[in-house]
Amino acid sequence: MTYSKIPNSVQEFMDEITQLCGEAHAGWAENFNAAFANTLTTTVKRQADGTTFLLTGDIPAMWLRDSTAQVRPYLVIAKEDEELRDMICGLVQRQFFYITLDPYANAFNETPNNAGHQTDHTAMSPWIWERKYEIDSLCYPVQLAYLLFKNTGCKQQFDENFVEGIKKILTVFTTEQEHHHSPYAFERDTTRLEDTLTNNGRGSEVGKTGMTWSGFRPSDDACRYGYLVPSNMFAVVVLGYIEEIFTEVLSDSKVAKQASDLKKEIDAGIQKYGKAENQEGDLVYAYEVDGLGNSSIMDDSNIPNLLSAPYLGYTTVDDSTYQATRKTVLSKENPYFYEGKYAKGIGSSHTPENYIWPIALAMEGMTTKDKDEKARILDSLVANDGGTHLMHEGFDVDDPTRYTREWFSWANMMFCELVMDYFDIRVER
Repeated sequence: MTYSKIPNSVQEFMDEITQLCGEAHAGWAENFNAAFANTLTTTVKRQADGTTFLLTGDIPAMWLRDSTAQVRPYLVIAKEDEELRDMICGLVQRQFFYITLDPYANAFNETPNNAGHQTDHTAMSPWIWERKYEIDSLCYPVQLAYLLFKNTGCKQQFDENFVEGIKKILTVFTTEQEHHHSPYAFERDTTRLEDTLTNNGRGSEVGKTGMTWSGFRPSDDACRYGYLVPSNMFAVVVLGYIEEIFTEVLSDSKVAKQASDLKKEIDAGIQKYGKAENQEGDLVYAYEVDGLGNSSIMDDSNIPNLLSAPYLGYTTVDDSTYQATRKTVLSKENPYFYEGKYAKGIGSSHTPENYIWPIALAMEGMTTKDKDEKARILDSLVANDGGTHLMHEGFDVDDPTRYTREWFSWANMMFCELVMDYFDIRVER
């Protein structure tokens, strides 16, 4: 079952945003309405068992990461709309069903139909579309379960699969603190090196830091060094969520303590090993490190990235290290920062050179207090939508009619969240 029409609560919220935008920002409203409705009417598939499957867009699979970001803005309406709340709850339940099947997989099929990358050299199953291990794939469902509870009071998602899934997440995070003990390996027969891991599928060598290892970035591209700092930041935040849920809701002190201890170890690792000096000699957060002295000063457009640290809840916008990091990644020192005739922002190794991502632009807007800067970014996003009134994966800074992915729900909803943020409408956390 998909949404055949837009729910009244959603239409009323779109009308509210339209009114707030007024004539001065009519373009924002037009794109907001197109994007906000698009996710419900094209990607949501309610299942017979009450769970929810979400297409990522033009790929017939569900990513744990994308599916969370696709529904997050709806949480502000789900407070008053029971059907919308149930749809999101069903998504959490579906996510944790998948996690119990395999916590190392990042994307899943709607049914066990053997679709996706079944020829990859890793422990595939008919349910799995892709098995690239990414920390954020485990963080996002925890975040959604927590935010659903915080914003609506719903506890139905905290079921047996949730508890089992959390225990598997904690096991994986702990195991990957010492990756040489890990059962995980991944290789793909490809000429694109970003799609496979070196060292017989184990990735580059790492030293012990207290952080937890990730094979791939949120872009689904391989990590150069094994400790992806922004994803470890996200892990610290969601481990705090787990601690709170298992203390205040599920009353399991053993799981709560395990999460608390792991959170402290990973955070200590970030603070000790996750920083480096930029070209000006300022101490900034590195994007990746290996615990052996190597680090990369850069940022990628996919969330979590370094730019998103305050949005995730790891630090504040005013934190001095964050500000130094932000200045660095929004400059030419970041090899994926592009500036052209029509726009400037952060791109990715996942897309061509000079292509920047609406996701990263939206995050840039949501991590500044400057309303004028938020408005500039929103104007840029609308002006560079390729005439579609929707967002895309990436677009050429010198020719916005050149873009990747016609249909990309995650980007649509990040734009919507920035519009909401401009008018001080935010998901509670």
